[in-house]
Amino acid sequence: MRVFKFGGASVKNAEGIKNLVRVLREVGHRDTLLVISAMGKTTNAMEQVVNAYFKEKNALDTAIQVVANFHTAILNDLFPEDHAIFHKVDQLIQEFQGFLLWNKSPNYSFVYDQVVGYGELISTTILSSYLQMEGLACHWVDVRELIHTDNTYRDAQVNWPKTEQAVKEKIDTKKLNVTQGFLGSDDNNFTTTLGREGSDYTAAILAYCLNADSVTIWKDVPGVLNADPRNFENTQLLHQISYREAIELAFYGASVIHPKTLQPLQRKEIPLHVKSFLHPEKDGTTVGKGVKISPETPCFIVKKDQVLLKLSSLDFSFIVENNISDIFKLFHDHRMKVDLIQNSAISFSVCLDNKFKGLKSILPELEKRFKVKCHENVSLYTIRHFTDEAVESILNGFEILVEQRGKETVQLVVK
Repeated sequence: MRVFKFGGASVKNAEGIKNLVRVLREVGHRDTLLVISAMGKTTNAMEQVVNAYFKEKNALDTAIQVVANFHTAILNDLFPEDHAIFHKVDQLIQEFQGFLLWNKSPNYSFVYDQVVGYGELISTTILSSYLQMEGLACHWVDVRELIHTDNTYRDAQVNWPKTEQAVKEKIDTKKLNVTQGFLGSDDNNFTTTLGREGSDYTAAILAYCLNADSVTIWKDVPGVLNADPRNFENTQLLHQISYREAIELAFYGASVIHPKTLQPLQRKEIPLHVKSFLHPEKDGTTVGKGVKISPETPCFIVKKDQVLLKLSSLDFSFIVENNISDIFKLFHDHRMKVDLIQNSAISFSVCLDNKFKGLKSILPELEKRFKVKCHENVSLYTIRHFTDEAVESILNGFEILVEQRGKETVQLVVK
């Protein structure tokens, strides 16, 4: 059994869907499970639907129509006008419209998960219909019946025993299966999501439960690069890296592999391949057990729009375990992810991801006990296997606010 994950860029339009079929014909599709993301920028469009629902009700119908028109254009390019797929997609759009009409919950994260996941449900419905039309028999599977989670909406935690049992019962490994990334369900059968870019994680969860031979993530880049080409020039393809190296890169924020993806694969030593859907014949990158990074080169990662907090005690007393414990509890309660810490006897610096917008509410709590200096919109650069030349190459024009060096890794918070 192989697990293939195709992201939004690979199915962003009708040509992308056709190319996916070409890839399957070239590399084979027997005993394969496809994990598919929403098409193109659909997740962003669905987020606009949720935002309109909460903040601008008069824009809601327009936001929904944007989603409908995008998918209709793709359907018109792929199918004859009398094909049943048009009705199926319309039904799915009506489903989340209906939810928004009867929903009474003011919980943004709950509503988000019930609505945004329809991007994946629509994309897989379209793809499975096209595969059937092209003569590739497949089985559409609702991943919410497979992956069971708690009810931490937008960042759900997997119930592994329940998920393993469901996957083994409901996946026929002899078929070409098509399912959704990103989604799960809680004990009340409400939809949950695994966090943005969680489709890679979905593929790893299913591969773990199926004891798969391999996982392949198909992307619009040649494989795992030593830096994101959107932010750095002269990037290099890494032909192979170890699970540990990949986990380190993911932890520091490398965008090509989701941070949670690698742990379940490592536990069962399932190889991960990252390949180009534009050039499926090329080897790409292989992530496996105990292999050295090849080529040996510095790897660059940047996280932008971070927050740097510098805390110091009001009375020059030490910031020790009890203070730090309280600080981290605040970060946890306000869902602020810690990316870097640095402390001395009377000061504590921390670089945070504020994606859940907890900064505004956490500052007054911290200011009761500490002198707080807050730097917003800073960038956190991480260089694995750094050299002096690599560090110098990213410092032009930046003010260094925090620098932290280890044996293999340097991190710089800059503004």
